[in-house]
Amino acid sequence: MNDVPGDAPARCPACGRAYASVSAHSGSLMVNLLDNERYQRVCFEPESQDGNPCVYFYHHTHEQAAISEGNDAATTG
Repeated sequence: MNDVPGDAPARCPACGRAYASVSAHSGSLMVNLLDNERYQRVCFEPESQDGNPCVYFYHHTHEQAAISEGNDAATTG
């Protein structure tokens, strides 16, 4: 599953920053952001949809991931 959840918070729960989009995923995952022109970072937050486990992906652009913006609630790398 890969869909946009209606209950996503206004800011990323992992780092506290604004995000460009959020998607929900269940099942197997692979993430590769090498040389990604649009997103610099994706934060992950475990959630559930209809009682089933899933992971919300919070997609941050290069500008949103910059040190000068946001408050980084968690360590990022």
